[in-house]
Amino acid sequence: MTDFQAIADRVEIEALRGEFTDAAMMRDRARLAALFTGDGVLRMPDIPAEFTGPEEILAGGERLQAQWEFFVQNTHPGTIQLDGDTATGRAYIQELARTRDGRQGQNYAVYHDRYRRTGDGWRFAERVYEVRYLDTSPLAGEAPTDRLERTAAALRANNFAVEILDDAAAARARVAELIPQGASVFTGASETLRLSGIDADINAGGRYDAIKARTLGMDRATRAREIWALIGAPDVIVGSVAAVTETGSLVVASASGGQIPGYAGGAGHAIWIVGSQKVVPDLGAALRRVEEHCLPLENVRAQAVYGRPSAVNRLLVLNGELEPGRGTVLLLREPIGF
Repeated sequence: MTDFQAIADRVEIEALRGEFTDAAMMRDRARLAALFTGDGVLRMPDIPAEFTGPEEILAGGERLQAQWEFFVQNTHPGTIQLDGDTATGRAYIQELARTRDGRQGQNYAVYHDRYRRTGDGWRFAERVYEVRYLDTSPLAGEAPTDRLERTAAALRANNFAVEILDDAAAARARVAELIPQGASVFTGASETLRLSGIDADINAGGRYDAIKARTLGMDRATRAREIWALIGAPDVIVGSVAAVTETGSLVVASASGGQIPGYAGGAGHAIWIVGSQKVVPDLGAALRRVEEHCLPLENVRAQAVYGRPSAVNRLLVLNGELEPGRGTVLLLREPIGF
């Protein structure tokens, strides 16, 4: 192994450890699970909990994170020992947490790691969490809760209806309440809708006139105008956004533009489900999020589904609604989607 390769491997492993902490802090459970090999193991004997493989890690993370009121983790660099396509190491952790049932405290811990090089880069083969110091004294501070409230207030001032919900399950139930049975509904392409189950509810549940399901059977070469008319003016359009600003704007990026007419005003009612990680300070940060975060992830999805990369061919900024309440934003306290 060359010195350059060793340096590159160390940098990538350190980035992997940082990515783990970021995914945990952002409650991005799917991203955290994807950091492990197919047979990777996450062991936490002090909890106790043990999960093997990305699917178990994802499900286990959902159960554990559902208990948090707030959680803060700081990772400090430790050791890395390289051995070809495998490596071992340690990372040092400081955490503060409070659960919804009132348990709280801070701890210092060590992650004992095994890493493996894969076709997608370095991944965790095993991560074992060992607590070295635990203090369960009541925490003097509080988690700031005003960011979502501040964003919601700004959106309401711009004539959006806004609800703050705990999680995707609550959003799924609320969407079912908001859409009358038999309404024509179009769903924009959205990982948020897919992961939450809302896409399947609308397009396969039989409760609505599902526009997407209807247009799949139409010839796009001969009936393109008819398809655009259907998706552009449904009773309800449901989807997500790339970003929402604390100043009260929604930012939508699209390759095909299919959801743009309905979002912009063609639909009688627009509903957007927005994960907490999509809240950004202003429009500049929103546009950076589109290019630097959303597009790379959407490229991977588009390649897998359509066999071609995505692109930001259409960009829509919604600064407000002319008719109060035409657009409903369901802001979630947890992250979901891109």
